[in-house]
Amino acid sequence: MSRTTRITQVATVGIHVTDQQKALEFYAGELGFEVRRDVPFGDGRWIEVAPPGATTTVALVPEGAPAGIRLPTRDADTDHAELRARDVDVDAQIMRMGPAVPPMFGVRDPDGNNLILIESS
Repeated sequence: MSRTTRITQVATVGIHVTDQQKALEFYAGELGFEVRRDVPFGDGRWIEVAPPGATTTVALVPEGAPAGIRLPTRDADTDHAELRARDVDVDAQIMRMGPAVPPMFGVRDPDGNNLILIESS
């Protein structure tokens, strides 16, 4: 039986960095990546960079924030419920951090790699 989710693409690969400014200088300065997003996030910033023209970004994630691959989905609630019903290793609850942040939840693959499904329209 074919099982599907409402995932639409690979949007962002989040990597932990110890110094966001140094990481930004490397990716933007040395590799020539564009800065796609740089906004306040917790005690640090949420920074996404990408090669010019690329659709997938790299998030320079501060320690303590979830790193992993961010996968947009059209319906986080339905995907969460269906994956839980199939005993997939997902977060117990969907993260809802207010109107400015879309609903999201974590999923772990069999090797423990973190995937974050984030609702997008």
